[in-house]
Amino acid sequence: MFKRLVFFVGVGVALAGCQESGKYASNAKARAPIPAQTVALMQEKGMKQSSPILIRSYKKESELEVWKMGPNGRYALLKTYAICRWSGQLGPKKKEGDRQAPEGFYTITPALMNPNSSYYLSFDTGYPNTYDRANGRTGSHLMVHGACSSAGCYSMTDEQIAEIYSIGREAFNGGQRKFQFQAYPFRMTAENMAKHRLDPNIDFWRNLKEGSDHFEATGQEPAVAVCGKRYVFNARNSNRFNASGACPALDIDPAISQVVSAKSKADEAKIADLLSKGTPAVRLVYQDGGQHPVFTGGRQPGSSSLLAFSRRAPNYDASLVSRPDALAAGPQEIVVHDGRAPVTQSAVATAPAARNTAASIAAGPISRPAAAVAATTQPTVEGQSLLTRMMSFTGFGSSAKTSPAAEAIVAASNPAPTAASAATPVTVTPPARPATPGLTGIW
Repeated sequence: MFKRLVFFVGVGVALAGCQESGKYASNAKARAPIPAQTVALMQEKGMKQSSPILIRSYKKESELEVWKMGPNGRYALLKTYAICRWSGQLGPKKKEGDRQAPEGFYTITPALMNPNSSYYLSFDTGYPNTYDRANGRTGSHLMVHGACSSAGCYSMTDEQIAEIYSIGREAFNGGQRKFQFQAYPFRMTAENMAKHRLDPNIDFWRNLKEGSDHFEATGQEPAVAVCGKRYVFNARNSNRFNASGACPALDIDPAISQVVSAKSKADEAKIADLLSKGTPAVRLVYQDGGQHPVFTGGRQPGSSSLLAFSRRAPNYDASLVSRPDALAAGPQEIVVHDGRAPVTQSAVATAPAARNTAASIAAGPISRPAAAVAATTQPTVEGQSLLTRMMSFTGFGSSAKTSPAAEAIVAASNPAPTAASAATPVTVTPPARPATPGLTGIW
């Protein structure tokens, strides 16, 4: 009798384990194998289907990357996917209904994989995380899914999400218990940080760049914690942290600190050089998010690392794209400060339209024509030292109070910004570093 009881208990445990793994592979879509072409790419790079993964996304470039651990124990880029649709503006999600797609560091477990998604397949980002809750942010059910339709999510084509889902499933089946999803406003390059240095979100974005630097410098998934309402990376004493309380002295492996510091200093030197050459500070304002230009007529680039579907690709119906009207005009690039001389309406040139050729897509994001450029007049910075201008970038040389004109720049991020009259230039003071950076987005 005892043996029979042990047998049935054992069977029950085994079945429970199968059911647990079946939660993210319970139908034909969720059980689809990784495409042969992608398996071949893994083999070419010395990766296994079962090895751990990490995912990174970038709003401005509308790209999502899947990284996989290689034989040397470091993560390497497997493949880049063109994002079919994201909504809102550059900047974090703050509250329910603001249409913002989240930015930050999120942990994806098997329980967050959804094989029965209304948007083909999906995984939940896990928003709000500890950081979001510490900063009073609200919202839920923000996904990476198919269907090319977004109201706060990162939306792929059905074919893309099927492949991404299968890669994640095999990593879980191989023993990975969770993977990291890093969501950024743009690639954390010196050029982007210099161009967006006066954005109200810049303090938050610098915090994200710290995590990006840890990943790129070490090739390892950074351990993420929160204290002082900020992200902290690779701290060995994170078990003592209070997400809302002040951070204690951080205990970080000196070997990690050294390589991360070297990368950060190299980027800071590039930023200083860009500012010395008069790189303008800009704001990108979207009607309601964006999508990769390959979906609006561009061709699939020659690089085998980029999987980008055209409008004629399987499982992509352009008529289902959310808010196509908001995509038509593209983002406005508003010059907040030209980095050198005063800016007036007559001096601001509209960016020329870039043709969506294979070469231009492979080289980077497509430049879209500006629908309107805000008329701005800036106090001159001629005669100021490079140190003073660097202080402006870091926020140390700014007043603690944001000026009304700076608040007007934030207001320009509403759904339908209106260009100022050429005859009535508007004076704009570069915004000071705000106490609570960020936009809440739009309905």
